[in-house]
Amino acid sequence: MTQDPASPEPGAQLPTRELAEIPAVEVITRSAVMLMSAAAEKLGLSAEDPDESPHRDLDEARRLITALAGLVTASAEYLGPHAGPVRDGLKSLQLAFREASAAPEEPGHGPGEKYTGPVW
Repeated sequence: MTQDPASPEPGAQLPTRELAEIPAVEVITRSAVMLMSAAAEKLGLSAEDPDESPHRDLDEARRLITALAGLVTASAEYLGPHAGPVRDGLKSLQLAFREASAAPEEPGHGPGEKYTGPVW
């Protein structure tokens, strides 16, 4: 049996799309989801007890949340229907950070709040 040269070898990965073919909104949204997921891990949110998570690192979470806030703020107008859910995810992470902090900052001074404004 001969294999079609256009089909991949068994077990081989299909070719990835070229970056030029991916719409900007998809790149931005995927980046936001990656930042959200990483921040959630650094907050320990994937653990049954976040306080006991071996992955908890609030300094790293702060950096990721701030980067996410900058991305969301700068690109909100391009996200269309994705803007609301992405903003909601960001706000949830900001609130989770405040809750996880031993000495929470005043509203307006938490991670990313220089871009989003105070989070309550």
